[in-house]
Amino acid sequence: QVQLVESGGGLVQAGGSLRLSCTASGRTFSTNAMGWFRQAPGKEREFVAGIRWGGGNTYYADSMEDRFTISRDNAKNTVYLQINTLKPEDTAVYYCALRDGYGNSRLAAAYRYWGQGTQVTVSS
Repeated sequence: QVQLVESGGGLVQAGGSLRLSCTASGRTFSTNAMGWFRQAPGKEREFVAGIRWGGGNTYYADSMEDRFTISRDNAKNTVYLQINTLKPEDTAVYYCALRDGYGNSRLAAAYRYWGQGTQVTVSS
């Protein structure tokens, strides 16, 4: 099995920055993509960013490209999400996820394993 652990969330002022981390452990050899999603209170989980493991291609939700950057450290089995110029509407639980099969990697259903989430709260 695979375990994913996120870290790096917290309470920040609008305009600040955070870097979230997600480290995978266990049987990760079949990983083909990892991604970040977020879920705000009362809203559905939404895709933020993804990275393909083989080639390192990155992709983002349409509204995320300017302020969000996903990166990876393969040796550490870790992905990062850099968030700049945080806004109150970024407040959400941020989840990392790992895909080892098929499906649209912008959709949560494509990912088999999920972390517990890390809370990001942005105050105005």
